[in-house]
Amino acid sequence: MNSQRMPMNHRNGWLKPLLLLLMSGVFAWLLTACSGGGSSGVDALNPDPEGTVYVTFTDAEGDFIRYSVDIVSLTLEKANGEVVETLPNAATLDFTQYIDLTEFFTAAQVPNGSYVRGTITLDYTDADIQVEVNGAAVPATVVDADGLPITTYELKIELEDQDHLVVAPGRPGLLSVDFDLAASHEVDTAQSPPLVTAMPFLVADIDPVDEKDIRLRGPLAAVDLDALTYTINIRPWHRPDGDFGRITVHVDDSTEFEIDGTAYRGIEGLRVLDTAGAGTPTVAFGTLTVAERYFLAATVRAGDSVPGSGFDAAKGNAVARNGNLLTIRGATIVRRSGSIVFNDTIEVLIGDDTRVKKAGYPDDALDIGAISVGQRIQVFGEVTSDPAIPVLEMDATAGLVRLLTTRVTGTVNDFSTGYLSMDLQAIDRRRISIFNFAGTGMTPDQDADPSNYEIATGNLTLDTIRPGTAARVFGFVRPFGAAPEDFEGRTVVNLSDVRAKLGIGWGSAGTATPFLSIGPDGLLLDLDNPAIGERHHIVLGGVILNLFDLPASPLIVPAQARPMRFAIKQGHRVQVFRNFERFTETLSRLLDGANTMRGMYASGGYDQATNTVIAHVIGVQIQSPGEN
Repeated sequence: MNSQRMPMNHRNGWLKPLLLLLMSGVFAWLLTACSGGGSSGVDALNPDPEGTVYVTFTDAEGDFIRYSVDIVSLTLEKANGEVVETLPNAATLDFTQYIDLTEFFTAAQVPNGSYVRGTITLDYTDADIQVEVNGAAVPATVVDADGLPITTYELKIELEDQDHLVVAPGRPGLLSVDFDLAASHEVDTAQSPPLVTAMPFLVADIDPVDEKDIRLRGPLAAVDLDALTYTINIRPWHRPDGDFGRITVHVDDSTEFEIDGTAYRGIEGLRVLDTAGAGTPTVAFGTLTVAERYFLAATVRAGDSVPGSGFDAAKGNAVARNGNLLTIRGATIVRRSGSIVFNDTIEVLIGDDTRVKKAGYPDDALDIGAISVGQRIQVFGEVTSDPAIPVLEMDATAGLVRLLTTRVTGTVNDFSTGYLSMDLQAIDRRRISIFNFAGTGMTPDQDADPSNYEIATGNLTLDTIRPGTAARVFGFVRPFGAAPEDFEGRTVVNLSDVRAKLGIGWGSAGTATPFLSIGPDGLLLDLDNPAIGERHHIVLGGVILNLFDLPASPLIVPAQARPMRFAIKQGHRVQVFRNFERFTETLSRLLDGANTMRGMYASGGYDQATNTVIAHVIGVQIQSPGEN
């Protein structure tokens, strides 16, 4: 079969014979005991002596452009067999929307007690899964390991004996479940449409591991001006209805509000929100403080400033600009009707009356000249074409464009005080080849050059940056026609210091001998094993390191300074460990010569100097004889 394979993130355009993709998501259940009222910040839904389960959802980087499936059940089970359903309503979620943040998913009541396992059920009947092929989003067909269409998929998650989830009055806890398909998710792009083979891999942990911003959506229920709080009915992923529970949002003097397109701050914004009244659409971005059990909003948007309220809304990156016509890629459109449409390409017409705002800079006076190629934007306007056509059309001449923080990734060419040049691999995870930088410079000769992308870094510290360093810069693209420089850097990250992701596969048959050594001191991969497939990479924020190009096989050791989670999947059962020694003992026992290992992923840090992966998450897939 003439198929193609890509590494976990293929931003350099590297196509190889079978595509193996990494996509992971995290469900986090924050369990707190109801006290029958009070103002702890996390709403008590009723006075019954039960714990409140708060479910959040997030995702990690991947090459899926869209991965929309129905989550129909999330259950927790006690040791005595009692099962509690935590999901009051089924919900359709697009995993790719949660790469940069976490979203509160639901709040549910659970009886007090000790929970030893959980089950998640996914429904693929109406799944919309699209993968990137040659820069374009292409719908894919989804099958199971036997090549049969997937309808529903149920996976049981076993918690280690030492780390059961205990729900008790006054005893908060957090259960995180990673939905990770790295070890077994294959996409054959030679077929038309591409063929996705899905065998979901989920692992669980009882400590918080997520470090992303949190988003809370839902209509306003009430405002408490004295407490500086407001309460919403949770509605995840643009849901217009459904009972997903209630939660309280805290604000302070620094909280930025945007209500119906007008900026406010602190108590002033809360007063305007109170005047808007119950039912007003809201979305908040901020942080969850687990110890104090409250959510503090850094930014609140309400009314017409919420996508799909007063306007149709779309979010994506500008890949080209021709006069006042923008071409946006990777756009999810939220209609005023409540429907959600995905179009990878959308053309947006802007004009002199289009308002322009910059996230985090509410007082900046901007016009449409600020919108340039590469910039990640959220557009509010009116869809003027049939949503079913490949290239959607939108009129924002009387609408709003919000400039969002954009991230560029690549390797450093040169740097000096206040300046950095990079050879770009990606802008917000989309390959550079889809961007047309014509018109970005003051003259055609000064148009942005992705192989020498010039970044103004101001007073940012560049002490850890050197030529050849893999780096990521967060910031905003310079106004159209204003380059050089091409980009205004707000944060520069040496990717050697950020989360690394290792992925390796041994084909459908697997291997009985994946390691040179296995024990409490670490795992050492056998890179001479002939069963290794095309997935053998470490990804540092989108920059790919081929394991075969390293000086030796990297040693994989457990992290020490953060929560750890190690998982072994066999069939439809996942066993989770918090102790690395117990994990390696079990893994060594399973690799008895009869079983084989099909895939492995690890997430953590990578020390290039010592060639060591410091993993806080490891997942392996073990295959028994006769199993596909």
